[in-house]
Amino acid sequence: MGNTKNLEQKEAIEKMKKMAKDVDICMFCTELAKTPFEVRPMSTQDVDNEGNFWFLSDKGSDKDREIKQDDKVQLLYADRNNSEYMTVFGHADVFYDRQKVEELWKPHAKAWFTEGKDDPDISIIRLRPEQGYYWDTKHGGMVAFFKMMVSAAVGKTMDDSIEGTMKP
Repeated sequence: MGNTKNLEQKEAIEKMKKMAKDVDICMFCTELAKTPFEVRPMSTQDVDNEGNFWFLSDKGSDKDREIKQDDKVQLLYADRNNSEYMTVFGHADVFYDRQKVEELWKPHAKAWFTEGKDDPDISIIRLRPEQGYYWDTKHGGMVAFFKMMVSAAVGKTMDDSIEGTMKP
């Protein structure tokens, strides 16, 4: 199919980094075997060159406890304005490292950690991605919107989407 492009290694990591940077907030899902699974918005602090996703959390949070019991995590990103979407599945771990907090800290994190980067309750979550999937447009949101409107008017599909797997 002409609209499928599977990404591997460096290309997959670059796609993940770009999407996480552009969108920032993802839906962070834990307890995946449970119905309904647990979901909450999280701000992505970084995606490193190995493809690891980094988050700041709270030592006493449910998500930290849930990850310690079952490390499987799913991330869901959506950029509706640009018609880009991504899901990433992997295994997470929770740890405490002042130097890593310093490295990941962004000023907006103070909204959750009132004592700033020295807050003793800050924990770090690292997600090591196993696989992902993305959907987006080849030419951006405005072109896709225009093609969708023309398609509706003329009754002909002008699909501008591209999708595929991501294996870091």
